[in-house]
Amino acid sequence: MVSFEQRLGADRLGRLDIVLNDGAQHRQLAFVDHAPHLHLVDPASERPILVGGALALRYVECQVYDATVNDRYGSDVLSGDWRVPKGGRAREVEAEIGLVVEDMETGWCGAVVRVEKAGGMRVVHLEDRGGRSKGFPLGPGFLLDGAPVILTRPTAVARAAAEAAKVAASRTASGSRALEGVRARVASGSRIFVEGKHDAELVEKVWGDDLRIEGVVVEMLDGVDDLAAVVRDFAPGPGRRLGVLVDHLVPGTKETKLVQEARALSRFAPYVRILGHPYVDVWQSVRPERLGFQSWPVIPRGQSWKHGIVAELGWPHESQTDIAHAWKRILATVRTYADLEPTLLASVEELIDFVTTQE
Repeated sequence: MVSFEQRLGADRLGRLDIVLNDGAQHRQLAFVDHAPHLHLVDPASERPILVGGALALRYVECQVYDATVNDRYGSDVLSGDWRVPKGGRAREVEAEIGLVVEDMETGWCGAVVRVEKAGGMRVVHLEDRGGRSKGFPLGPGFLLDGAPVILTRPTAVARAAAEAAKVAASRTASGSRALEGVRARVASGSRIFVEGKHDAELVEKVWGDDLRIEGVVVEMLDGVDDLAAVVRDFAPGPGRRLGVLVDHLVPGTKETKLVQEARALSRFAPYVRILGHPYVDVWQSVRPERLGFQSWPVIPRGQSWKHGIVAELGWPHESQTDIAHAWKRILATVRTYADLEPTLLASVEELIDFVTTQE
């Protein structure tokens, strides 16, 4: 590598220092320019080494120094690609829904919510964390994780994924079509009763949107030991239907006997629907895969079922507070109706249909 530094003296002669880099050491020579010929000279003796422009180099060592020192001649400014921008070249990235980018000109940062054609050009809309949306021309001028990018139109695969996400967003947790801008109705006279708090919370999480639209209230029972009295007190009738969801409703149990007594109230029978599920507790209606089980563990008789389940999960289970926290964690694994067992789904859906039937 040879680098040059030119110094012009008062005699207008050009003087250049030449640095020859052989890797381990640098050897510094010099020459002067007497146009039209070049003369390479020894800077110590000023005697010419090169005459008449013919390059007859003679190594005359005038300075030797280690290559690791800070040498202003050592770096080659042309060694890299000077055409590459300081921030790097922009790469093309598809403007997929949810992609978070920043507009370089305005500093606006947001997630891609849609790409559309407007005014003869493609526009990408970015929504910030405050829910405000702003449109920008699709193309260059964006930053992704600090690096410049060129946003391009999503491919068919990306568009299909975006459409699927849009459809999913238009569905409630129960799978029903979400109705935008529709307010909850004033509570109707009909009700759905469930055995306990956990049942009510699960129904609310999956079917809450649907029930609010229909104006149906879910109420908790403190067990079903006196279910017939509950039915009589409610006094079902036209426009005032009653649905009841019972835990562990299987043949031969006390729950089955109590339900039969309530169904025997012929006066209210047309306006009452009592259904159940076969699980020991509503916890079991959550698919075990959501908790890492292939199937729900079998807890020996005589042991608290909930405490046994929480112990199997490896969570704290000594107090009732521990059990309450465990249920919150189980409930959090439920995203949609698909995370519940079909038996519970069928019973709840039938009860909702029953209490919302127009007379």
